[in-house]
Amino acid sequence: MSFPEAPSWRRFTSSRESGPRPAPYLIGAAEVDVVNAALHLRRPLLVTGFPGTGKSSLAHAIAHELDIGPVLHWPINSRSALQDALYRYDAVGRLREANLRRGRQQTEPGIGNYVRLGPLGTALVPSNRPRVLLVDELDKGDVDLPNDLLTVFEEGQFEVPELARLPEDESTVEVLTDDPDDRIPVVRGRVRCAEFPVVIITSNGEREFPPAFLRRCIRLDLPEPNEERLRDIVEAHLGTAALADIDDLVREFLGRRAPGELATDQLLNAVFLRKGGVDLEVSGLLDAVLHRLGRMV
Repeated sequence: MSFPEAPSWRRFTSSRESGPRPAPYLIGAAEVDVVNAALHLRRPLLVTGFPGTGKSSLAHAIAHELDIGPVLHWPINSRSALQDALYRYDAVGRLREANLRRGRQQTEPGIGNYVRLGPLGTALVPSNRPRVLLVDELDKGDVDLPNDLLTVFEEGQFEVPELARLPEDESTVEVLTDDPDDRIPVVRGRVRCAEFPVVIITSNGEREFPPAFLRRCIRLDLPEPNEERLRDIVEAHLGTAALADIDDLVREFLGRRAPGELATDQLLNAVFLRKGGVDLEVSGLLDAVLHRLGRMV
């Protein structure tokens, strides 16, 4: 028995960009206008919508269309802090390594080996073309995190105090970045972007953000796709042939879907399985694939 082929959205590359390969992304003309407004104004794009409406995928689609490199990803949780997204300094690791080398009468390591820019810090590294930064599910973070971001978003810069305090002859230090095996020079501890990054902030709408934060963002609400859009999505991911004999699956999906209860990729999973010859009527398999989000089936 041969191992089954993975769906396109679950195939992984061996390149520097981790995660699934860029998938076709369908978006309406009105939504395109909002995205373009954020790009022209150099403002963060705050994308809201139910899970599965394509909020995170939008960042990858923009990076792919503009050909501006892999997406920098900052997934937010209740412990996320601005400091970690800007940079991390491993003082303990540096001290440990210095003691080991001192005992062996070896040269102590430079501080740049222990400073790594986070995803936001890397996005602010000066370059001719901006990077795409995905700040994923900001509403899951601390209530003060949106306000903490305001200064960085307005000024497009930050300081690494550990580097700013170095003597003049060490004014330029090469530090690690959020990109694997990449280093960039930092002068006097200051990182300042040349072009403001393309910032995509997603939210599931679990709470509102402060007015001062919202004023600095362009807002885009992604609606749940209707039947026509669902069929377009299936065709884009699985080909025209996949549209044959799926009317019952689309009806079942729409019949089960309440606001936020099902995600589009669940329909794609069901269609992919049928296309591969899997009998979805066997022992509740369809219920397992189209299970409601937020509760156990």
